[in-house]
Amino acid sequence: MNLKVIAFDADDTLFINEPYFEETEKAFCVLMEDYLSHSSLEKELYTTQIANLPQYGYGIKAYILSMIETSIKVSSGTVSIKHIEKILQLGKELLQKPIELIDGVEETLAALHGKYKLVVATKGDLKDQQRKLHDSGLGHYFHHIEVMADKEVINYEKLLKRLDINANEFMMIGNSLKSDVLPVLEVGGYACHIPFHTTWAYERIDHEVTHQRFKALTDIREVLNLFKV
Repeated sequence: MNLKVIAFDADDTLFINEPYFEETEKAFCVLMEDYLSHSSLEKELYTTQIANLPQYGYGIKAYILSMIETSIKVSSGTVSIKHIEKILQLGKELLQKPIELIDGVEETLAALHGKYKLVVATKGDLKDQQRKLHDSGLGHYFHHIEVMADKEVINYEKLLKRLDINANEFMMIGNSLKSDVLPVLEVGGYACHIPFHTTWAYERIDHEVTHQRFKALTDIREVLNLFKV
């Protein structure tokens, strides 16, 4: 490898994220359980989220809107203002969750810093992602922060142009095979998958990935074994 840039996903790669969404979803299901069972509410919320992605994109604010829309749908428009207020409160609490670094993140970044150009390439709400990175204390390790509308081939191609590098000089590290690995391999870059113990259903794929430019790891510290650091 002749890498110049190593990119890291943020949520559930650098710091914990999905468990907070799962906690909020459970609270939403409890709030709306007079209308549907918890399992049916989970399905309705997920369906609404996916349908809203083209309009709202990813992130907590989009999630709040989807919860409100789901509450209106399952209640046939009879949901109370108190319920809407509670949903908004759940969203605000989600926005205020503390930042908890995943084990090994800071020592890995410290070892790579100065030897490679490090960037963050993530999805979500721009302001919220900037807040989380700031509060994490990791910002000084990164040359560039890219909050992407999505993580498809075209988005990575645009990122490579902004970084002024070739695809074979780029490696992406993240917890999603769908978003952090497959499109990067398609554009000609390198990718490492570090699974997190829970993954949003939308990010799961039903097949294994094998590729000469792909590495499956179990811990972010294993990244250092790929380089002379």
